[in-house]
Amino acid sequence: MKHVLLPIVAVMILTACSDSRTVADELPNSSIAGAPREAMSETQIESSLARPVTIGEDGPRLDACGALGVVRGIAGGRTLALQAAPFQNAAASAQLANGSRVHVCTRSLDQRWLGVVVPPSAPAPVEGSSRNAAAPEPVDCGVTSPVDHKQPYDGPCQSGWVSSGFVQLIAR
Repeated sequence: MKHVLLPIVAVMILTACSDSRTVADELPNSSIAGAPREAMSETQIESSLARPVTIGEDGPRLDACGALGVVRGIAGGRTLALQAAPFQNAAASAQLANGSRVHVCTRSLDQRWLGVVVPPSAPAPVEGSSRNAAAPEPVDCGVTSPVDHKQPYDGPCQSGWVSSGFVQLIAR
C-alpha cells in the first residue's frame, strides 16, 4: 500500500509545481496595462521606473478618465508630488498645490495611488486688463470623452501618480 501511495504523491507534487504562473500574472493590474510583465519591477528600488497612467478602463462608452478630483489636505504651504510611478521613491515630474484639479483615470491595486492627468491651470488675469478680454482656450487633455480600449495616456497634459489620501473626488 505504501508503494502505491508514493508514486501518486510524487505525481501530485510535480503537477502542482509545473504551473509557472504567479498570482501577479493572474491578477489584472490597471497600473501596468499594456506593459510587458518583465518590464515592470516588483520592487521600489528603481526610482527611475515610470509607469504610464492608463486611460479607458471604464470601457468604450464612458469617458477615458472616470472622475474629477481636487488636491486637498496639503498642510503648511507644501505641495503634492506628481510621480512617475506609484511608489514613494519614484521621480517627481511636478508639484501640485491644494486646489489643483486632476482627472482620475486609474488606481494602484492597493488603492494608495491614483493615476491622474493634470489639466493646465488657467493663467491669472493680467492686472489692468479689461474683464471682457478674450480668455485663452483651455487645453483639452483628451480624457473627457471615450477611447476605444485601455491604453497608456499620451496626450498633451501632464500625467503621473499621486497619493490617493490627498485627492478628493468632486465629480464622476
